[in-house]
Amino acid sequence: MSVVTTPRVLLRDQALAVLREAIVSGDLPPGAVVKDAALAGRLGLSVAPVRSALARLADEGLVESKPQSHTRVTPLVPAVVRDAAVVVRAMHELAVRTAVPQVTDADVAAMRAANTRFAAAVAAGDVDTALACDDELHDVLVDRAGNGAVRATVDRFAPLVRRLERLRFAAAHAADSVALHDQLITACSSGDVEAAVATTTEIWTALLSELTEENP
Repeated sequence: MSVVTTPRVLLRDQALAVLREAIVSGDLPPGAVVKDAALAGRLGLSVAPVRSALARLADEGLVESKPQSHTRVTPLVPAVVRDAAVVVRAMHELAVRTAVPQVTDADVAAMRAANTRFAAAVAAGDVDTALACDDELHDVLVDRAGNGAVRATVDRFAPLVRRLERLRFAAAHAADSVALHDQLITACSSGDVEAAVATTTEIWTALLSELTEENP
C-alpha cells in the first residue's frame, strides 16, 4: 500500500484511492482499526491528507470513527450492501438509457474486449481482474452518458457493494454474467434502449440476490 509522489494538491485524492482499494480488497478487513499516523507512514505521506481521506471514507460508509476512541473499517452489513446495490443499479439503468443512443463503434469494441478479459479472468479464478474488467465494461456506458451526478453516485456507493462481492465471488454467477454482458453489448450495438436497460436490470438484480442471499 503506497502512493507515487505527485504535487501536494493531489495527495488527499491519492491517499483516498489507495485506502479505498485496500478496504474493498480486504487488505484492511472489516473491523480493522486504522490509525492516521500509521497509515501516513505506510503511504509515505504526512498525516493531513490521510485524515482528509479517512473523513471522505467515513462519508462513504467504509470507515467509522468513535470520538475519543478509534477509527475502524466498517463491518459488512447485508442491509447496507443491499441499499447501496439498489442505488447503483438505478444509476446504471439511467446511464444505459442515456448512453445507448450515443454509443459508438469504439464503445462497443471496448465493451467486447472487456467482456473477453472478464470471461478469461472468471475461467482462471482471478477475482481481482474479473471485477476490474466488469467495472471497465459498465464504465463505458457511464462515461458515454456524461452525467456527472450518475458518475459521482456510482463512485460513492459501488465500493460498499464491491467489497462484499469480492468475498462472495461465485464462478457460476460470473459465468452467467458473461452471457448477460454479451446480451447487453448486442442491445447497445443495435441501439435497442429498452433491451439494454432490461439487461442491465437483470445483471444487477442477479448480483443483488447473490449478495443478500445469506449473511457474510
